[in-house]
Amino acid sequence: MSKIDDDLMRRFGPDTPATPPLLSQNEFPAQLAGRRSHRRFKPDPLEPGLIHSLCALALCAPAKSDLQQRDIIIIEDAKLRAELMEIIPGNDWMESAPSFLVFCANNRRQRQINEWRGPPFVNDHLDAFFNASVDAGIALTTFMMAAESVGLGCCPVSAIRNESQKVSDLLGLPDHVFAVAGLALGWPAREGWISMRLPLTATVHTNRFSEDELSGQIDAYDKARDEVHPMTSQRNVEKFGELKFYGWSEDKARQYAQPDREDFGDFIRAKGFNLR
Repeated sequence: MSKIDDDLMRRFGPDTPATPPLLSQNEFPAQLAGRRSHRRFKPDPLEPGLIHSLCALALCAPAKSDLQQRDIIIIEDAKLRAELMEIIPGNDWMESAPSFLVFCANNRRQRQINEWRGPPFVNDHLDAFFNASVDAGIALTTFMMAAESVGLGCCPVSAIRNESQKVSDLLGLPDHVFAVAGLALGWPAREGWISMRLPLTATVHTNRFSEDELSGQIDAYDKARDEVHPMTSQRNVEKFGELKFYGWSEDKARQYAQPDREDFGDFIRAKGFNLR
């Protein structure tokens, strides 16, 4: 069995189809199959030129209609970095990362272009927010793939949206620009592990969407994942109790039973987005 097949089966389960030679004999698909997030880093600093080149590679990614509605902020100032970590506490591993970046959605630049060139900006609705958000997400993913291809470790940080207004104020983000995610970056201090994913039968569809067997697939996934990487703690035991078997789906259900980012919609509207 090739390494790519072994890694994909470890991630998606034993029913994962074998990869054709076109994929299994190439290095980059194998890298994707075996990728993992890293939350422990060596203290070695990263060369600024390396980070800027990775940003350039990230911005080579596709952008909706070539609008290029994504920006990257490299946090180099130690005081600013410390203030940002205070805003999103509880993740000590982020402080150990030699570098930290913030990926932003930027719909402001397009509005400026329309103002400078004359034609009115008439697409002032939900799609403006959505397009910029997706562009930022694509750039983030591309940056991570480029960084991991040279041995760097990455972990995206969605917690940056827990305090969107504070982050926006700290980084000086104007209207129609907002932080989508942070990214901790550095040389890995340990190997990490491959995170299991839902089976492809649950998430890859042919012709029409189907969830006929989803409940059973999630039950099976919970048990298979527990055998490899069991959950280390249970959320909100005071409210929901402590279970003998606590799987991935129970953890996600409890996660979304807790209010989170309830003010994000108000923040986005205050940024000038019309979400109709």
